[in-house]
This record gives sequence, structure tokens and C-alpha cells, in this order.
Amino acid sequence: MSHPDALVVDYIGELTTVEPGTVCTIGRAAMVEIDDNPHLHRVLLELSHQDGLWWVANVGTRLPVQLTDVDGLSRSTLSPGARSALACRHTLVTFQAGPTSYELELLLPGVPATRAGVRPSTAAGMETIGPPTFTDSQRLAILALAEPTLRRGGSGVGHVPSLAEAAARLGWPQTRFNRKLDNVCAKLEAAGVEGLRGGVGRLASNRRSTLVHHAVSTLLVTEADLALLDEESRNNQSR
Repeated sequence: MSHPDALVVDYIGELTTVEPGTVCTIGRAAMVEIDDNPHLHRVLLELSHQDGLWWVANVGTRLPVQLTDVDGLSRSTLSPGARSALACRHTLVTFQAGPTSYELELLLPGVPATRAGVRPSTAAGMETIGPPTFTDSQRLAILALAEPTLRRGGSGVGHVPSLAEAAARLGWPQTRFNRKLDNVCAKLEAAGVEGLRGGVGRLASNRRSTLVHHAVSTLLVTEADLALLDEESRNNQSR
């Protein structure tokens, strides 16, 4: 029988139970092996139990990690060298290494679904990203790129449409789509999202993947929003 304060790591359905007193590592060559991806650190994350709390530390040198409280829908970015206490029952961990995005779940079965008044403790290097405000057309641009991933249930980033494919999906001129996407990326960069810098109309494939990964993992767009794409397409076809 596991310890009541045990932590469960769920990576693509494979469960790893971590007892207090044990340090669990996550990465390319770690206790929880993610992928043989040369862009991924051998050890990216460390999970440890201290002072009655579970902590997640980003021990990598270049990859930011997104933490999403599935119960409360709070979002934060764990920068390299930073750590945070896990105060919620269910945390979604997402990150990107090269062109590939990953997600895993951290479960604290002994923690109530909501813990009022408790906030995750933070250390230097961790900042909370407040969601930017997007116009309807900017959100449609995000949806057009994220559609294949959302239709797969948000389980990782698969095919990401090209700029031309996304513009055609909406019935927009290419120049309009590029302009809206540039505005979206500028807003997200200002909010602290990395990997979106590029010239006008030159959003490379990995940058599109970064945008989709962030938008889906932080619930910026959801499967429920997909009906907006069909509505926009119909409206533009009737003009």
C-alpha cells in the first residue's frame, strides 16, 4: 500500500508512484523516460517531497515548462532553475523539445480536489502568465492552426496546418491571416511565451507548433470552440 502523501506521475498511461523521501527525475534518461529526443534534457524535472509538500523543479538549462492546475485552471511557467510547490490535486505538465511537444500529469490522490486559500509557492525564475486578451479574429487564427490537435483531444501536437491551409480554412486572404497571427504572437511574447519570434509571414513549423502547444495546454482554445471555424468559413463563402 502506497504512502498517503505519495505522488503519481502519469505519462501516456504509464503510472509511476513516488514515495516521500524519493527524488523522481523526468527526462530523456531519467526515472521517468520521456523520449530519446536529442533536444530534450537527460533530466529536465525533479520531483521531491520537502516540508510536507511536493515540489517540482526545472533542472534543465533552456526549456520552460508549463504547469496547469486542471481543477482551478490556473497556469504558470516554470523557467530553468526554478521550482514550485504542488498545491493542487491534478497538475498538467507540458513542454516542448525541438519540434516535439510533451505532456504528463502529476496526481496527488491524498489532496482534496480543491484546497481553498492555498497557492503554489514560487521561487526565483517562475512567473505567472496572465492570459492576454484576443480579438475574435485573432482567436480564429489560433483555432485554425490548433484544429487538428483539438480534434485529437489535445493529446500532444500532431499535424499543424501551414499558413496557407489555415487561411483557406477560414476563407481569409493570406495577408489577413499572417497579420492576425503576427499580432497573436506579439501578445503571447509580451506575456512571457517563448519560441514565437519570427518575421512577417515566416512563422516556421516549430513556431506554429509552439503556439498550438501553448494554446491547447493552457486552454486558450478548446474543442468546444471549433464550431466557430465552420461559422467563419460559411460567412466568408456567402460573401
